[in-house]
Amino acid sequence: MTIALDSPESTYAISFGLEKISHIQLEGFKSFFSALPADPFIKDRYRFRRLSSFRISGNQLIQLPHGCLWQSRDYNPIAGDLKREFAELDDDLIALAEFKQLLIEFSDRCKLKSGVSIGVHQIRTTCSAANFGNPAPEGIHRDGCDCIGIFAIARHNILGGETHLYAARREKPVFKKVLNPGELLLVNDREYFHYTTPIKLLTEGKGTRDVFVLTSPSLISEL
Repeated sequence: MTIALDSPESTYAISFGLEKISHIQLEGFKSFFSALPADPFIKDRYRFRRLSSFRISGNQLIQLPHGCLWQSRDYNPIAGDLKREFAELDDDLIALAEFKQLLIEFSDRCKLKSGVSIGVHQIRTTCSAANFGNPAPEGIHRDGCDCIGIFAIARHNILGGETHLYAARREKPVFKKVLNPGELLLVNDREYFHYTTPIKLLTEGKGTRDVFVLTSPSLISEL
């Protein structure tokens, strides 16, 4: 289902849109989220993360050299102007045919130029009885890239985690929805701000929200 069509003012293929990607099977991804290292830049250890960058050459997926994520404080008031280093994605995850297909789908739908870098953030946000989990501690923001994709893998024992898009920070959202497993939200980062609300427990125990966030360009630079 397409939520919005191309913007005539944009130089990119999408304004924003939501699609159910039913031909990408999610089961093969799920085990890789249970062993993610904690995000060292989040104080309360409720977020877990890996990050790698790639480019697509023909039908080949090429992993780019290890680097660090860098955003200015204009885009990230919490961790801007810092070189943030994360562990690379697991080699066995990268080898999955479904993973390659996800990046190809993202590239095709955004009509990315050949060879442009794609950053893949593998993120688990958790919550417990003691604390909520905040998928977007920086608040309503842009990432500082051209195109963003959020691909939902799993939700377990949670409420919340609703993704919002804004034409301007102080306006009401033009889009808001809980992303269900298998849904891919595409966003032109030059046109829209985004935010995801905190998650909280549905019942006793632990809650998790697992997503891949894709950005192009990758925002990864040399160490």
